[in-house]
Amino acid sequence: MNVEEAIKTSFKIPLKKRTIIHLSLVYNKVNEQVALTLKPFDISVQQFNVLRILRGQKGEPANLSTINERMVTKMSNTTRLVDKLITKGYVHRTICKHNRRKVEISITTQGLEFLNEIDGMLFAKEEEILQNFTNQELEHLNILLDKF
Repeated sequence: MNVEEAIKTSFKIPLKKRTIIHLSLVYNKVNEQVALTLKPFDISVQQFNVLRILRGQKGEPANLSTINERMVTKMSNTTRLVDKLITKGYVHRTICKHNRRKVEISITTQGLEFLNEIDGMLFAKEEEILQNFTNQELEHLNILLDKF
C-alpha cells in the first residue's frame, strides 16, 4: 500500500509521519476485512473479541475488568458489548453469591458453537489478508511491531 496514493497527496511525507499514517491505514484495512467477514453473523469485531476472551477462560468465568484488560481494542463500553452478547444467548452473567458487587461472565454452549462455526471463515480471511507475506517476513514484522 502506497501511503501517498492512499491519502491522495503528491507531497513526500516525512518518514515518521508516513509510518504512523501507514500503520493506521493497515489497521483500518484489516479491521474492515474482519468486520466484513463477521457481518453476515450479526456480530461486531469487539463482540467477537469478547467471545474469544471468554472461550480462552476454558470454562472459568471472567469479570468485566478482566475482559477489558484482554481486549485487543480497549473500550469503556464493555458492559454494553456483554449485554448484546447476553441478548444473543452467547454469554451469561451471574452475580457472585459471596460478593454481590462481583459479576461473573461466562460463555454459553451456544456461544462456543457459534465461535466454532465462524473460526474457519475467519482463519481463511486471515490467510487471505497475509497471503503476500512469507512466514519469515511475518516473524520479522512481529519483531518490529514488538518494539511498540
